[in-house]
Order: sequence, then structure tokens, then C-alpha cells
Amino acid sequence: MTLKNKRIAVLVEKDYQDLEVWFPALRLREEGAEVKFLGTTADEYKGKYGYPLTADGRVEGAAVKDFDAVLVPGGWAPDFLRRHESVLRFVRDMDKAGKVVGAICHAGWVLASAGILKGRTVTAFSAIQDDVRNAGANYVDREVVVDRNLVTSRNPDDLPAFCREIIALLNK
Repeated sequence: MTLKNKRIAVLVEKDYQDLEVWFPALRLREEGAEVKFLGTTADEYKGKYGYPLTADGRVEGAAVKDFDAVLVPGGWAPDFLRRHESVLRFVRDMDKAGKVVGAICHAGWVLASAGILKGRTVTAFSAIQDDVRNAGANYVDREVVVDRNLVTSRNPDDLPAFCREIIALLNK
């Protein structure tokens, strides 16, 4: 239980990529972390493949001081998440505080909209590589990239490496 006393926020919205929410949540819980699902406006969300999720709370009002990391899953959820200033502010403030920010697949859209990619090296789903480059990032095609406190991966196949690097950062 290497992550005892660590609190992780997982941002959720409709059409989240089921594996990119549940695999990290369960893996981090396995390590002893407390994982909270934070939504934008609803209590219930369904993943792209229909798996249901009940949010523990809202991003609006979430305090950076209460979390050690924030994870942004892919699927279509990032396109909905980035429309909420509360999400962008929370991600931006977590990054500014040097806390772990994890983003996988299309989640790079949230990082771009939050304005935290300039000068960073990241990976993402290949279809949004132009978006992250236009936001000032150095895009690379790797299973996982760690740039200071930022951990990024491309797709569900990369989840083991993604979780490994998040756990490593949280143990520093």
C-alpha cells in the first residue's frame, strides 16, 4: 500500500473511455489511494461502452489542497470537460501546485484548453497531435511520457505504463 493517505481526483463526463477511468481508479485504490470521481453537472455518467459511474462530487468547488493528483481520461469526455471553466481552473491549479496531472488519449484537449502545454513534452492519441502541438507542446509517440509532474499516454494499451509512472511520481 504505497499510496496510503494519497487522494486522487478522476475527472468524469459523459462518454468517458471506460478502461481509462476504471483501470487507473482500481490500480490506485489497490495501492491504497483514495480515489474520487469528480463530475461537472450530473451525478451519473456512462462510458463510451455503457459502463455506469456515480460521481463522488463536482469539480466546481474541488480544492487543490485536498488532492495529490488529478487524472483526465479519454474517450469523448475531454471534449465535454474542457467546456467547463471549473475543470480548466482545477487542472491548471493542480499543475501550478506541482501536483501530478495525468492525461491519456484525447485528454490532451483538456490540457491544451487549460493552457499548460507550452514547452512540455507529451504524448496523446495520434488524432489530436496537431492540437497539442498548436498548444505549444512537443508531441512524441510513446506509451508514456513524464514531463516534471505531467504524465501522458496514448490509449488503453498504455494503461500499465501510465499507472506505473503516476504511482512512481506519487511516491516521490
